[in-house]
Amino acid sequence: MDTTPSLLAQLDALPVLWEVRGTVPAPVGSVADLLLAVGEGRVGDDNLLVLARASAARRGAMTVVGTAGRYRAELAGQVEPVAIEVDDARLAVQSWYAGVHTATASAEGTLVSHRVHRVLPDHPGFAPGIAELGLRARMARDLAQVLDVIADRLGC
Repeated sequence: MDTTPSLLAQLDALPVLWEVRGTVPAPVGSVADLLLAVGEGRVGDDNLLVLARASAARRGAMTVVGTAGRYRAELAGQVEPVAIEVDDARLAVQSWYAGVHTATASAEGTLVSHRVHRVLPDHPGFAPGIAELGLRARMARDLAQVLDVIADRLGC
């Protein structure tokens, strides 16, 4: 029996290091259906959208495997797989950093947030200084791209 706490539980116990937010003028259920969609197969706009713009995903070299809310994205090459966990309201992703995406109802439609809780400097994907110098800007850019795809798919 696996007694390791889930990735979501581990991250819930940690403080937020960085956070970015954005709004989509659409119902939370519709936004969450796109934001939290994860299943076996190639990463793209309809599967693990939050990683669809990663260079490996754009090249078709990132594939999701797993089931029942716990997945991993496997990449071609020597990089370790990305751990993924999803429930009804949140999507956790862990590579060289670990963060959570959420979708909650707001007066403007749906508020989508991305919070980073942990950085893993010993991970092969980590580059010294990246977390301190550019992670928040990168997070904001990546979230804006995700929100643009969701808004386009929902016609808003």
